[in-house]
Amino acid sequence: MNRYEELEAFAAVVEMQGFGRAADKLGIAKSMVSRRVSDLERRLGVQLLQRTTRRQSLTEAGRDFYPRASQIVADLIEAEEFVVNSDCQISGKIKLALPLVIGQDQLAQPIGQFLKNHPEIKIDVDLNDRVVDLIQESIDLAIRIGDLEDSSLIARQLSRFHFAICASPDYLARWGEPLHPDDLSEHEVLVYSNVSVGRQWSFKQNGKRISPRVKYRMSVNNGEFSTAVACQGLAIISGPLAYLQPRIESGDLVPILQDFTPAPTGIYAVYPPGRQVSRRVKMLSDSLYEYFRSPGQAVGGSK
Repeated sequence: MNRYEELEAFAAVVEMQGFGRAADKLGIAKSMVSRRVSDLERRLGVQLLQRTTRRQSLTEAGRDFYPRASQIVADLIEAEEFVVNSDCQISGKIKLALPLVIGQDQLAQPIGQFLKNHPEIKIDVDLNDRVVDLIQESIDLAIRIGDLEDSSLIARQLSRFHFAICASPDYLARWGEPLHPDDLSEHEVLVYSNVSVGRQWSFKQNGKRISPRVKYRMSVNNGEFSTAVACQGLAIISGPLAYLQPRIESGDLVPILQDFTPAPTGIYAVYPPGRQVSRRVKMLSDSLYEYFRSPGQAVGGSK
């Protein structure tokens, strides 16, 4: 009887959402994973997983037991890695998901420096504005901006992210400047398609939410593209200051509705729920955390 192997198999089935994917992760046969989980349930005298022909779900006992089992597995892996790597460089591969909005401009430098400091590390970067499924795509670490809708994620705030609402001088000359969010109903706006229209074009005044009805002819899932379109005078844009600031400084865009600009939101390092976080992933997260707190590394003009 190997209690660790039983816990490892159970945690992998939950994390990978199936016996087959758990077997692939552990490098053993699917039947062996099933046997280890069954041995664990038999030893504990409780059913942890409800099995059907198509899927598995946690029982109430399984939901209570999983965080503890997963932590035990994670602690042992970390202890082994600490001993093995205490006198040598960390090594291995990290699969990292970054948003375009800060990935290419803000994070290339600290990630490059991390690779210089740890030459045995390999990083596979997915640079995309879509919200990736950390478990299904086997992501070790992701950087996300804004409210975290999935409460099961393990999150660490790195910094704060600032926004602006802008239009080109040509647009304002032709259509006038909106002075209140309600005025937007008479204007064209650009919509960022990875965020719902209601969330993107929502404002607050004196603690009350203002949700104007907006009209748009274009939705885009890339901030640089929508910024370039806004500079042509086609619509008003609400977006990350990281994208808009250079265009504001050049005069291509003018900030408007500054009394109603959305409040800053968080930038988070997030891990998959239940994932055994390796030492190399923790060290990369620590490196990014320190980078954002170093002088001059504010995002969007402020920390």
